[in-house]
Amino acid sequence: MGKSIKIDFVSDVSCPWCAIGLNALERALANIGAEAAPELRFQPFELNPNMGPEGQDITEHLRQKYGASAEQQEQTRAMIRQRGADVGFDFAMGKRSRIYNTFDAHRLLHWAGELGPQAQGALKHALFEAYFTLGADPSAHPVLAAAAAKAGLDPVEAAAVLASGRYAAEVRELELFYQRQGIGSVPAVVINDRHLISGGQPAEVFERVLREILAAS
Repeated sequence: MGKSIKIDFVSDVSCPWCAIGLNALERALANIGAEAAPELRFQPFELNPNMGPEGQDITEHLRQKYGASAEQQEQTRAMIRQRGADVGFDFAMGKRSRIYNTFDAHRLLHWAGELGPQAQGALKHALFEAYFTLGADPSAHPVLAAAAAKAGLDPVEAAAVLASGRYAAEVRELELFYQRQGIGSVPAVVINDRHLISGGQPAEVFERVLREILAAS
């Protein structure tokens, strides 16, 4: 039996580096194998909490938020596509023309988390695929319910959660908690409530840090 290790993956479903980081982290855990018994949980963070329901053109958004020129954005997209390919994730950048509010996606992830880590992890992957690979709107309830179905969860129950507004208070509370911990960018991977790995690191970085933590525990 491996050593237990608690991993809180703080992220947003519209964050490309979070998709890269998750796939890299999972590769690292696969490499470590039976030496670790990880409990991986997904925690909410909104990159754009004030985004309206109509979303915003992504090129315009990145120019306004980061001052990124069209050329800089294309260079970044090329790097993201390559980093995604390195960990087996397909970024279809041409399909993703807008950025959206993701609060309801976080509510649905909280619901999935109550069903268990495996259910939550499957939904997280389905949401990343819906937005980054398929170009779907992650604020649209039918898209979210379809992602739940893809993850093997009950889409009718998912739709009921979304329609009811359930878990809004819980998500807000968790968002505030991680903000108060000083997390202002994602992905932020918190190990055993003590160690922080920031950014979409390569699998070998996650593996090295995790092995160091396991050895010291």
